[in-house]
Amino acid sequence: MAPHLFLYVFPFLLLGGFLVYWAGSRHAYFRRQPTEQGDPTAWDWHFFVPCRDEEAVIATTVDRLRTDFPASHVWVIDDASDDRTGEIVAALAAEDPRIRLVTRRRPEARIGKGAALNAAYDALDAQLGEDADRSRAVVCVVDADGRLSPDALAYVSGPDGFGDPEMGGVQIGVRMRNVDDERPRPDRGRVVNAYARLLIRMQDAEFAVSNTGMQLLRCRTGSVGLGGNGQFTRLSALDRIAAAERRPWKQDALLEDYELGLHMRLAGYRVTHIADTWVTQEALPYTRRFLTQRTRWAQGNIQCVRYATRIVGSRHYRAQGVMESLYTFFQPIAHLAVLVLTVVLVSVLVTGFAAGAVLFAAWPLALALGTLSIVPFLLWGPVYRREFAPDRSRAAGVLWGITLWLYAYHLFIVSARGSVRLVRGRTGWAKTRRNAETAVAGPTATES
Repeated sequence: MAPHLFLYVFPFLLLGGFLVYWAGSRHAYFRRQPTEQGDPTAWDWHFFVPCRDEEAVIATTVDRLRTDFPASHVWVIDDASDDRTGEIVAALAAEDPRIRLVTRRRPEARIGKGAALNAAYDALDAQLGEDADRSRAVVCVVDADGRLSPDALAYVSGPDGFGDPEMGGVQIGVRMRNVDDERPRPDRGRVVNAYARLLIRMQDAEFAVSNTGMQLLRCRTGSVGLGGNGQFTRLSALDRIAAAERRPWKQDALLEDYELGLHMRLAGYRVTHIADTWVTQEALPYTRRFLTQRTRWAQGNIQCVRYATRIVGSRHYRAQGVMESLYTFFQPIAHLAVLVLTVVLVSVLVTGFAAGAVLFAAWPLALALGTLSIVPFLLWGPVYRREFAPDRSRAAGVLWGITLWLYAYHLFIVSARGSVRLVRGRTGWAKTRRNAETAVAGPTATES
């Protein structure tokens, strides 16, 4: 194949892969079955809440966990906060023996979320002792601003969850709690707030429908991904991973949650997604904070390429799971390749008359395939409106679909940023500011 033809064809091969993946996700979403609930009292529940400078939200989160799930234990990991996080949790723990503070200090602290979770695992291990029935213990990771649905433990306990003895991990859905906030940026005017509301809406739609469809597809391929919020794991499964890897969570990973799911399946456990219940968190109305968060996710995805050979050679992965996992790992790389190829194609059109003539002659095909790349996003918009915002007009659903298409272009930005960070050797974990935090509100976690 001539080089200029390869440059033209390759982006559309990537588009074809995306369309196949989207069609599978949409099919899985509409064919999903209701999840049967189980008995939460059959399990011992331990919530891990990692924190860095979370004084704005931590008291509310801990109080809600203890109120909604009174039989549970809450382990708050203070990862060397510079604010009053540790002081607030210590006061709560003094009044409630089921609340425990795990305090970390530099230089061991602030080296990653995985390291903080491992510290809580060690503390739980020491507290349980040798005689405990670890097969009945379940660990749930909750963000410092996370709020679980009151029925979450019942769904996770059912036959589709830990009622299955081979189930090592369960991920529940994620929703954005501030999706109906009329003034997410109270210090700014109408235009900024209109933009902020739309950015929040897109994050909610992304998780509610497109990401849910993706996870339900993964249920069929056997490659469900664990997330950092609403992640449930069987303690005995964490023990097996710790025995093989020295610790359950990867210390140097930016996606320690997703990598834990990989280790679960490589160890022979099943991992599933339950869409009938969810955990809520605050969406980000700030572009800079949003891009910082997503850059970390993109860079973490690239790091997962190191698992490719292990997955291909694992007897616990079916062919579909191998293909889905590799597709996920290489998404940021594919986005970066498309950016580079776009620059090259434009250069060819401008400077290479013969090659440019060939490419220009094929513009109807390019237009048709470009249109196909938009349709999947347009179709998710009405689905989201119908299922999660039925009080809004059909026109709003169409508008949200168009906006989802434009919103998806952030993937190219964060993939490029994540790649640059990786090349520069920057792999630190920087906490994204909470919405309640401002530039002058006090200390906020930084990367180092």
